[in-house]
Amino acid sequence: MIKISFPDGSQKEYNKGVSAFKIAQSISPSLAKSALYAKVDGKYWDLTRPLEKDCVLQLLTLKDAEALPLMRHSLAHVLAQALKEIWPDSKPVIGPDVADGFYYDFDLEHHITPEDFSIIEDKIKEILKRGDKVERLVLSRDEAISLFEDLEEPYKVENVNAVPEGEEITVYKQGSFTDLCRGPHVPSTSLLPKSFKIARVAGAYLGGDSKNKMLQRVYVYAFADKEALEAYIYMLEEAKKRDHRKLGKELDLFHFEPDFAPGAVFWHPLGWKIYRLLINYIREKQDVSGYVEVETPRLMDRSLWEKSGHWEKYGEHNYAGKTEDERMFCVKPMNCPGHMLTYANGLYSHKDMPLKMAEFGKVNRYEASGALHGLLRVREFTQDDAHVFCRENQIESETVELIKFILGIYKDFGFEDVRIKLSTRPEQRIGDDKVWDITEDALRKALEKNNYTYTINEGEGAFYGPKLEFVLRDSIGRDWQCGTVQVDMSLPERFDLNYIDEEGEKIRPVMIHRALLGSVERFMGILIEHYAGKFPTWLAPVQVMVVPVSDKHVDYAQKVYDQLFYADVKTATSGLRVEMDSSAERMQKKLRNATLRKIPYMLIIGDQEVESKTVSLRTRDGKQENGLKLEDVIARLKANIESRTQDCESI
Repeated sequence: MIKISFPDGSQKEYNKGVSAFKIAQSISPSLAKSALYAKVDGKYWDLTRPLEKDCVLQLLTLKDAEALPLMRHSLAHVLAQALKEIWPDSKPVIGPDVADGFYYDFDLEHHITPEDFSIIEDKIKEILKRGDKVERLVLSRDEAISLFEDLEEPYKVENVNAVPEGEEITVYKQGSFTDLCRGPHVPSTSLLPKSFKIARVAGAYLGGDSKNKMLQRVYVYAFADKEALEAYIYMLEEAKKRDHRKLGKELDLFHFEPDFAPGAVFWHPLGWKIYRLLINYIREKQDVSGYVEVETPRLMDRSLWEKSGHWEKYGEHNYAGKTEDERMFCVKPMNCPGHMLTYANGLYSHKDMPLKMAEFGKVNRYEASGALHGLLRVREFTQDDAHVFCRENQIESETVELIKFILGIYKDFGFEDVRIKLSTRPEQRIGDDKVWDITEDALRKALEKNNYTYTINEGEGAFYGPKLEFVLRDSIGRDWQCGTVQVDMSLPERFDLNYIDEEGEKIRPVMIHRALLGSVERFMGILIEHYAGKFPTWLAPVQVMVVPVSDKHVDYAQKVYDQLFYADVKTATSGLRVEMDSSAERMQKKLRNATLRKIPYMLIIGDQEVESKTVSLRTRDGKQENGLKLEDVIARLKANIESRTQDCESI
């Protein structure tokens, strides 16, 4: 007999060699019907594979998030089987799961086109319906090579030869198809859902090497159910409409010059206005929260980055070169070392702690050309960076304050759904484990004592300390990692930073790295897509368009314009951001132009408005109110802007 322990803490004895499926049957018929995979002592397992010793068993259904990638990989095998049945000369190579489904690479004479997608999908559904039995076989290396040679699968032979010595070699058979795979897989193809859709076919070099043969890579979306698949496809369609590169061009916000400045943004007046609004907003928040702002050089000696450890960690991403005096300088890839030099130039006591030092620092990092993606992945960007120098006993309280500060800022931008991840020590790091224990524990306590829900991101901390990552969910359900809080006790040691305590002794400060937006450029791209270009009034580069119906209405329209321009708005350096369209175009064309520019409000001035000294207010979504007093409109606009309301309809 063997003892099986379950996640709820219960235990039960079974005969040695029992399968997870038999155990599921003993628990309940419904569980046996819905179970797809097992987890044995933390390792994924086939339901039909015998259990030979005491273990902890978890039965996985599609309700378990970790079953989804396993299901996707099982479907990848079905895709390969389908192509082999349609085109017998197909040579499958490799087929892993990915974030939204899976792909499989094929060496195939036939060129797969979108016209083939429905044929392939129908074949997959046929295989699922007939329920081919899936069998796991353990083979010796020679047996596996012989098997795939007989099947005329040269790529599988190569994959077998790549299996490290001593590692178990397993193959899975389903119907006429056999594949080399670690598994696990479902007992029958009939258990897999039909919620999949072929996305596209792309070229992919064998092994990612351009010297090798070009293969055909078939990408497939796959989800646990039809509703999740449809929601994802809808999100993709929405994302296309909201692409910040497309909207950036339509709204005349920015452009790129890949021939002359790859990965660097050319901001147009309207885009630069929003950029400045973002920085001014963060600056306003920081001023109230006690930050001091500094500016550090963009070009500093390589030795600084070697001292900080950034050169060893990120050297290949740095822009560097020698001057005539043979000194090697580096364009700064981050602000941290400059802030440490600034701190080291002063003299601080325990009464000065925490010291909050902020900078909107322009930085440069080399990214491969193929990785560049509009505003979301650039080589030159501005970090809204800050470093909080504090005492060790202040780490927890300062972290709590930062979490509240960051979440409040995201709320102003309309991000209510924010996930927090605690990223722990990576393999490549500086500082001893005792220091990491202190800093990780402080972050964990800050979250737990204040009832913040979080997940662990194992091994993904910065090389100098653990961090909190803030992941925003946008209006169409996509996740964006933006802000970070990183606790660092190592870099202050490297730079010999100190403050004077109550006893007059020199004490090492703790340094908390903090970014709110992360990169202003990237955050701008996220906002464009989140709002679909319809910025809330407080962020819109033009908030109001004054529209005189004809030339005879221009004089009164100018007076309206002037009152808007000089309105007293607390969150603005001047009044409302207003334009007037006094062109010869017809009124409907003027309104359409303003709507296409996604300007929140239009004030229409015609005969009735001139006579009654009123205005007609129209929103970009087409709602209109007539005969309003201008002072009332200004008051409503001010309230909307100063409260940072997300929807212009709310006035």
